[in-house]
Amino acid sequence: MQPKNKNLLRLSSVCLAMVSALYSELNNKAYAREFFDSSFLSVASGSDSSNPMDLSVFEAKNSQAPGEYRVDIIFNGQYLHTKNINFIVNNEASTDGEQIKLTPCLSLERLSEYGVKVSAFPGLQENSQGCANLNAIPDAKATFDFGTQRLNISVPQAALSTTAQGYIPPEQFDDGINALLVNYQFSGSEDYESKDEYYSLNLQSGLNIGPWRIRNLSTWNKNKGDSGDWDSAYLYMQRNIRVLNSSLTVGESSSLSTIFDSVPFTGVQLATDTAMLPESLRGYAPIVRGIAKTNARVVIKQNGYQVYQTYVAPGAFEISDMYPSGGSGDLYVTVEETDGSTQSFIVPFASLPLMLREDQLEYEITSGKYRPYDNGINEKPFTQATASYGATSSTTIYGGTQLSAHYQALSAGLGYNLGDLGAISTDVTQAWSKKQDQEKTSGQSWRVRYGKNILETGTNITIAGYRYSTKGFNTLSEVFDSYSNDGSNASSRSLRNRTSLTLNQSLGKGAGSLSVSGLIEDYWDDKRTNKSISVGYNGGFRNINYYLGYSYNRYTWDNNSSGNDAQDDQRFTLSVSVPFSNWLPSTYASYQLNNSNPGSTDQSVTLGGVGLEDNSLDWSVMQGYSNREHNSGDMRATYNNSQGSINAGYSYDRDSQRIDYGANGSIIAHADGITLGQDITDAAVLIKAPGLDDVRLTNDANISTDYRGYAIVPYVTPYRRTDVTLDSTSLGDNMELPETTKTVIPTRGAIVRANYTGNIGQRAFIHLKTANGKDVPFGAMVMLAGDTKTQASIVSDAGMVYMSGLQPTGMLKVQWGKSADQQCQTSYNLPTREGKVVGIIQTDVICR
Repeated sequence: MQPKNKNLLRLSSVCLAMVSALYSELNNKAYAREFFDSSFLSVASGSDSSNPMDLSVFEAKNSQAPGEYRVDIIFNGQYLHTKNINFIVNNEASTDGEQIKLTPCLSLERLSEYGVKVSAFPGLQENSQGCANLNAIPDAKATFDFGTQRLNISVPQAALSTTAQGYIPPEQFDDGINALLVNYQFSGSEDYESKDEYYSLNLQSGLNIGPWRIRNLSTWNKNKGDSGDWDSAYLYMQRNIRVLNSSLTVGESSSLSTIFDSVPFTGVQLATDTAMLPESLRGYAPIVRGIAKTNARVVIKQNGYQVYQTYVAPGAFEISDMYPSGGSGDLYVTVEETDGSTQSFIVPFASLPLMLREDQLEYEITSGKYRPYDNGINEKPFTQATASYGATSSTTIYGGTQLSAHYQALSAGLGYNLGDLGAISTDVTQAWSKKQDQEKTSGQSWRVRYGKNILETGTNITIAGYRYSTKGFNTLSEVFDSYSNDGSNASSRSLRNRTSLTLNQSLGKGAGSLSVSGLIEDYWDDKRTNKSISVGYNGGFRNINYYLGYSYNRYTWDNNSSGNDAQDDQRFTLSVSVPFSNWLPSTYASYQLNNSNPGSTDQSVTLGGVGLEDNSLDWSVMQGYSNREHNSGDMRATYNNSQGSINAGYSYDRDSQRIDYGANGSIIAHADGITLGQDITDAAVLIKAPGLDDVRLTNDANISTDYRGYAIVPYVTPYRRTDVTLDSTSLGDNMELPETTKTVIPTRGAIVRANYTGNIGQRAFIHLKTANGKDVPFGAMVMLAGDTKTQASIVSDAGMVYMSGLQPTGMLKVQWGKSADQQCQTSYNLPTREGKVVGIIQTDVICR
């Protein structure tokens, strides 16, 4: 037979088999099970018909060879995730009479993960291979669609646990690996006009040992001529208590501000960790917004400790990347302008009306010593306990107590769901206190909080609060601050009224969004009024974006005789941004107008954008002009990559000519060495992919593996299921990654390791021939000799097989049946070019 006719016969035989199977599927009326006639395929491929290949594994409906397959798991019609599942041979007859050869091996742990009540079905017990008997659940079944690589699992609702949406069983939480870690933020500046230098270093360091987390936030600040000053904001040890949905903290931290004002302490705290609860119950975090009139330095303090500092350009700014502070409490913000002026304001650490789901309990127990930021104040012991309970679906009751030798307080409150009108909570605190060298006083503090919060849609977030305190009322911190070990009393500042508002409202499609935040408070003793109000509007027309902002601040940090003489500070800003994508890719131009009273009117034009192939470089150039006849300018660039980021800038105006620079990132020391990364926000993933260097993350091109195959994913949410996917298009010619996605569920502060095993080596098409010169039969299985972990490759037509992860030389084991004459071994030697194996190559070998 001529080769041309042989190829034609071969193609015809395959087409006939495919058409026959398809016709039978469409009609669904086959009276006998379809099967492969291996002798027919042997003739078509030119193999010896007296020694046919064994393809019985493919005869059953929808069957394939047993082994591990990567499949999409569909549970009761809902996509869950993509996983590697081991499929085994099962000869039990199915309900439709077909012999099902391939069934998934699902462990009890995996079924429990999917919400199956495994304890209710004793017959689910695992066999020697670790596979549960799914038939023990009536009407439950698992069907593997090989063509689409989908595993469809169906389990009756009665066999499933009733859990809140997004619930993850605690046994699935991963405490991660033992590791040392540190986040660093360094900034420096030198002003050539004032001859001043300033340096700042924030170090959030930690140690993870099993479930324990040790954390410390230290800051170092230095001015020119000074020796530098180190300060520790906190040092604590923490771990989760899964059965209680709680966290245990030992050391320096701050009490919660849900009911009482936050108090820094050194001691022990046991409190509900709401992050363990379903996602809809997660908490609130503040964002710092303001307006700078020059190239300013922004310093943020909490509970008296500096927790953040940065440099901002003129105009509106927003800060949302502060390290977790280990507690709560209002944020005191100072904006230091280059002309020597400052503006100060408070960002209230507001909380939504206290509302819990029915029968849900949250609590806090804190006991220790007061931890003042002033070393001259005595560390008085105290205990704080609070509890909140969802009494009904619309009503929450809560209360608490604070106890010490010089201060006692009781609080009680009620939260109520108003339906479409939002939610409201109100509470009262009765306190008895005695300040140093003063008579004992008592008083009450009333508080009302209102909120209409639709986090699911992002439509709006509203937080409004009002507090009124009688003249005899003091907080625990105010009382403790009056006790100093050097005999000097802290100034008395008893709060009278406090009103706060935070609003972010979407105005509808194409209408932009409005943000409002404000704080107004006055005091009994000095009649001083602090005001901080900010209003902003974001809008857009086609590709043009614009922002209008107004801020009014009146606040003095020190309570002295000049405090009541402070002048009001008002600022207005307008900015318009136009993309230049049609002319300069990834570039924009913006115009900005800033007006300050007292102050000047400043205008500026900025050209900026992103650069480099992976958009890892942010840059901007600004030129400005003031009505007081002086110019200003700013040039700035930030480079981000897997190992962190660096930034540098130059700015000038009438009063300053400054260079500033900085670097930030993270360092993790683990059992396999040291890995650099970007700032870790809370939990993180350590990618371990030996040999897979310079492979990018799918959803973040700025993160890629280093030369050893390691990388840090720094922004994983604790107690939430997160998929980490490597970009297969960034693999080198000698790399192949069978599984690109790993799923992690870290606990708070955990460093979870995601192990990727790739085939590192050459990819090749190998043409296999038997000793008598004939092609190895179609369907034969090929493996590396001695390798029992890698799935076998299947020989295609004409004895051709594709393999990856090959070394330049090696041994192959080939098998197409059970008898001795249906298997062989061969060595291979891949051809090289200039001593290297390049690209996907093809080679011929004889199998004996």
